[in-house]
Amino acid sequence: MEFLATLFQGVGTLFYQEPKIAIFRIVLIFLGIVFVWLGQRGTLEPLIMIPMGFGMAAVNTGVLFFSADKLGTLFTDTLAEDTESLMYALQVEVFQPIYTFAFGNNLIACLVFMGVGVLADVGNVLRFPFTSMLIALFAELGSFVTFPIAVAMGLNYAEAAAISVVGGADGPMVLFTAVILAPEIFVPITVIAYLYLSLTYGAYPFIIRAIVPKHLRGLVVKVSKKSDITSGEKIAFDIIACTFLCLLLPVAAPLLLSFFLGNAIKESGVTKYAKLIEDVFLYTATFFLGLMLGVLCEASTLLDPRVLIFLILGIIALGVSGIGGLIGGYVVYLISGKNFNPTAGIAGVSCVPTCAKIAQHEVYLVNKRAVILQYAMGANICGVIVSAILTGLFVSVVPILMQ
Repeated sequence: MEFLATLFQGVGTLFYQEPKIAIFRIVLIFLGIVFVWLGQRGTLEPLIMIPMGFGMAAVNTGVLFFSADKLGTLFTDTLAEDTESLMYALQVEVFQPIYTFAFGNNLIACLVFMGVGVLADVGNVLRFPFTSMLIALFAELGSFVTFPIAVAMGLNYAEAAAISVVGGADGPMVLFTAVILAPEIFVPITVIAYLYLSLTYGAYPFIIRAIVPKHLRGLVVKVSKKSDITSGEKIAFDIIACTFLCLLLPVAAPLLLSFFLGNAIKESGVTKYAKLIEDVFLYTATFFLGLMLGVLCEASTLLDPRVLIFLILGIIALGVSGIGGLIGGYVVYLISGKNFNPTAGIAGVSCVPTCAKIAQHEVYLVNKRAVILQYAMGANICGVIVSAILTGLFVSVVPILMQ
């Protein structure tokens, strides 16, 4: 029971608080959901109600054990609480404030993930939930395989988890995990992750051609007519999934909130917010992410002998995840009575929308009439969600293993 409470701390903390606080948390969670619903309907002002509702639900589900006698959240409780600490954090070095307030607390990862949420469309996940989720689970194979290999190669559990998350092909997840579990090596791991993600265009087509024969790559999927998914249904999915996952994995709550809030903002029709997140937050965060990773690439950091190990493990993680996604595609192919193109499986690796584009491009080269993009995007977006869940599990379980 104690292990489960530590693993799923959002639920576990409910039983360690005073009953009135636990009950009020539950009330506020549901109130947050209601605010999102009322904002989406236009009954209340969506500019305020949708972000407020998501924040209210996430902060009351994402409660953690900070120590034996202290509970809190990653949203506010880790901020400097006294003037001396704040002044120390704001050293005069040129980029120190950016590093302190954007990297040290994972804000940069959250802003990027919010931008990904604005660009994402969960409609295909809702149209093909079983297919999308199954493929996304298989596409995390690289993360699971890499972890024991990393430990066998001499890394501790925290370092092994940080490099294993590269298998999810989600840069913000790698940054988030490394900063929390292995901050001393987050620079080389994150640099490797982003270098490898940019190479997926080159490597994954060859993996597809090696595993999926030409006649299957050109397979046209016969689909029954699927009704359009409304914006209201997408927002309902966003707030329910956000609330449920934050409750189970509060350590990943900042990322989950960012992604689902970004998507809900887009679907709500609040175009000014969507434009702000996409044009300002996402591009600003991406710019400073690249700049700061470059600034932090000091020779002494990259001469760490473990960097070679990280390079090897990163290749293993992304390669095996691609193979795992295609295995998932074959599983769906067999379950559906051979009415599925297994090439879509590569999109379960959550590099959005790169992997979905690769899948469709490889199919197009064989058969210009075959369209699998709707399945590929469903798996791609589901891969983002599953990689966030896996990140939460790593960050929750690894400290327990290291005790």
